[in-house]
Amino acid sequence: MNGLKNGKSYARRTVAYLSVLGTTQLHLRNPFVIAAWSVAFPGMGHLLLSKYLRGFLLFGWELLINYKSHINLLIFYSFIGDFNKVKQIADIRWVFFYIPTYIFSIWDSYRTTIDINHSYILAAREAKDIKSFKIDTLEINYLDKRNPWVSVVWSILTPGSGQLYIHRLITAVFVVSAWIFVCYESKFMVSVYYTLLGNFGKAKMVLNIQWFLNIPSIYFFSIYDAYVNTVENNKLYDWEQAKFLESEYQDPNFVMPLKDNIRGDKMYVISTFEHSVYLELAITAIEMKGIKKERIMSIPMDKKGEERMLFDSIQSSDGLSLFDLPSILAVIGGIFGSIYGFVLKWGPILWGLIGIVSCSCVGFVIKLIVTRKYRDEQKCSERSEVVLIIECDDSKVEMVKDILWKNNALGVRKLDYK
Repeated sequence: MNGLKNGKSYARRTVAYLSVLGTTQLHLRNPFVIAAWSVAFPGMGHLLLSKYLRGFLLFGWELLINYKSHINLLIFYSFIGDFNKVKQIADIRWVFFYIPTYIFSIWDSYRTTIDINHSYILAAREAKDIKSFKIDTLEINYLDKRNPWVSVVWSILTPGSGQLYIHRLITAVFVVSAWIFVCYESKFMVSVYYTLLGNFGKAKMVLNIQWFLNIPSIYFFSIYDAYVNTVENNKLYDWEQAKFLESEYQDPNFVMPLKDNIRGDKMYVISTFEHSVYLELAITAIEMKGIKKERIMSIPMDKKGEERMLFDSIQSSDGLSLFDLPSILAVIGGIFGSIYGFVLKWGPILWGLIGIVSCSCVGFVIKLIVTRKYRDEQKCSERSEVVLIIECDDSKVEMVKDILWKNNALGVRKLDYK
């Protein structure tokens, strides 16, 4: 499993790499979901895989060739039935450049996802340590647990801010730049302004259709990318912390709290925690009070259904993700709602929103039905993730319990056989 370099062992594969620009992580993905994002916008599937150079190249290619060949206008006029207009605006010189690279983007993102899934499985089996903290002159990056829905809300309010929240700086710069550029070229904000005033005719007239149809893909990509990577970063945090606890707080000479072993003023305090920074804060605070690490036993628990979730994760970002299908359908609904909004009274902005809400709700319902069984299993497994056993003198029991409670222990109990 390990390679040799200059006579020294090194990890052939690691599950993650931290730099000041962000965390690049391997995890299981559904190849069809990644391919679907490449269908929505070439390059996005590769960006979800952290294949940044290839993703930026394909994204830039899409913007240029789509603009030159008027692909978005061709889509627009085709779906409103104006086929004469389609024939007039089609630029054959550029259209034939577009088709093969578009297909390549879909195929390559699908193929690469399968390869990365294999690499992740091998890296997870190799289970080499990773650095969880990176600091230099410009930035600090570290593993932490964050709320995925906070990422979603910030991405809804300002695309790119969800990536900033989880420290994916490369993707954040890309999303913010793409969002500003496309909004400016499409006059999207101007159209929103007139829509809010109720002037739907003006809202239609000011929009640049060619650029406007790019907005749903970019907007929902930013939301989906932030959500998925927050979930996976949290799982990476749990994995890294469990490895740390196993290596540092499982002394082979630790005397387990059996009835025959408890003599004199020796006492045991048992507590349970979720994986979090508070667990390490509690342990180090107890050590600072004079209790040696050899007298602390930390036992990370295997989670029920973990193998089942491993295979489910090939199909969903977090094992049961309710977010992949709704986000893809929201893109489709936003595009078609916007297209037909140009011929309906309320305009493309409102009809685009109606399409987004309707299709995303359909996606949520489908995912809720499909994943109901596995969500029930996951609810059963939402329990303590780490068991902490501390051996201490009777005089220090209350001090230890107080530290544990102050650091968000789920439960604390002094072991007493009396």
